[in-house]
Amino acid sequence: MATDASMYAASDPRSGLATAQAAVSSKAASGQPFGPSSYVLFGEIAPQIDDENGRTWLARGQNFIVAYTLAKPGGSFARTAQPDEYVLLIEAQEPRAIVLAGTETVDVPGYHIAFVPPGESRITFPEGGEFVRMFTSASDDLAALCANASTYADPQPHIPPLKRWPEPPGGFHTRAYSLDVPPEKGRFGRIWRCTTFMVNVFDPVGPRDPAKLSPHHHLDFEQCSLAMGGAYMHHLRWPWTENAAHWREDEHMLCPAPSVAVIPPHAIHTSASVAPDNNLLVDIFSPPRQDFSDMSGWVLNAADYPV
Repeated sequence: MATDASMYAASDPRSGLATAQAAVSSKAASGQPFGPSSYVLFGEIAPQIDDENGRTWLARGQNFIVAYTLAKPGGSFARTAQPDEYVLLIEAQEPRAIVLAGTETVDVPGYHIAFVPPGESRITFPEGGEFVRMFTSASDDLAALCANASTYADPQPHIPPLKRWPEPPGGFHTRAYSLDVPPEKGRFGRIWRCTTFMVNVFDPVGPRDPAKLSPHHHLDFEQCSLAMGGAYMHHLRWPWTENAAHWREDEHMLCPAPSVAVIPPHAIHTSASVAPDNNLLVDIFSPPRQDFSDMSGWVLNAADYPV
């Protein structure tokens, strides 16, 4: 994965990324049209799955699927012949989950992120609650249900095929990590990775100072910004290339939680929290980002998933 981060302020931890050292001309993309953004406001549409286990909303990007669920007490969510590792995120403090994968059972408390092995698995919520799962688009059954599935009827430009990272030492197991990680100067957010995803869970914040935004763009991957609290204004601008037929209008999209914004390659973008408090954002990348992984101390579970 590559990114052009030339517009980061010196005070932004991302200004130290190796990929931030040189700007790349938009002419690199001029031979292909740019892909569109995609927004799914879960709170404004009917769930794609509504059954005795709870209600689930689904949205996708080129390589990933986000499943946002409000589980009923005792709700159980199984995967059969799951093709690859997937993510469970419980951002709230209260819900707890019981993850059965193969012969292993793991109790995952609230305020945790967990990575679940491929194959057979089942996640049960004894008391119900809010949670998110992340799958690659290899999970065809879920991809077909996504609210924005039509956007990805054909592959989007500038995104290479998904390449999974190496299997962790010791093989696949359910691995769970607390989100209770204090901020650290020079580290960007709270980042975990597995073979299929990199997830950055930001601390709750108030409104963002409009004089301190961070417009930037990525060259060959989508960014998924999942709002779990408050509301975010996503600002996007595409470069003007020599082919005017490829130009796109600027976008300024308000996304109240729960919602997903999928930001395509080459779109200059920045996001601003706008609610008075408790704005919660999660950035999702599939596969993991190499540039973030190269930053010492940024990936909190790097020892479990070495590069």
